[in-house]
Amino acid sequence: MIDLHTHSFFSDGDLIPSELVRRFEALGYAAVAITDHADSSNLDHLIPRIVQVAHDLNQYQSVKVIPGVELTHVPPKLMATFVKKARALGAKLVVVHGETIVEPVAPGTNRAGLEAGADILAHPGLISPEEVQLVAKKGVFLEISGRKGHSFSNGHVAALATRAGAKLVLDSDGHGPGDFMTEEFARKVAEGAGLPPGSLERLLSDARVLVERAGFTV
Repeated sequence: MIDLHTHSFFSDGDLIPSELVRRFEALGYAAVAITDHADSSNLDHLIPRIVQVAHDLNQYQSVKVIPGVELTHVPPKLMATFVKKARALGAKLVVVHGETIVEPVAPGTNRAGLEAGADILAHPGLISPEEVQLVAKKGVFLEISGRKGHSFSNGHVAALATRAGAKLVLDSDGHGPGDFMTEEFARKVAEGAGLPPGSLERLLSDARVLVERAGFTV
């Protein structure tokens, strides 16, 4: 199992990074990305600390820890600048907090994230067919979310991605232990999004592409 969207207490999660990782290791995960929420107020504070934690834990634990970030409610016109800055600070995986239907995310955020070259567009809500075509062209991954609320548009996202040939990734967007998915539950989330039986294996295979892009092997 792989989860590329999680939160520690560096943003709004419940756990320190080390406990978060240990929980995933106990569940048998091969890789986990720590992608705390960031904007201009905390980007330069957050990423170097996650990078250090990942460095420390990767020496001793079986689960690969990928230092990342979720750019959250960043004005669309600033998105490209923030993606570049996040990578310069050491983020190996950049997630953009997409236009979920349960938050007032600024219109244009989905497209800005795609054009800026983010790795994952998280919970992109009622993303348009034209934007999904851009997803496929840019090699960005759309998220199928295990997070309550954000998951309401999973069926829409999965259907458009399937038609356009866009890549999907299944993440918990976990903020605490109750959010972290077992393999059985992840399978139900994938099939609940309208994907055919057996899709979890394909989603995990695609997630490995992102892990390798970040410089890790699982």
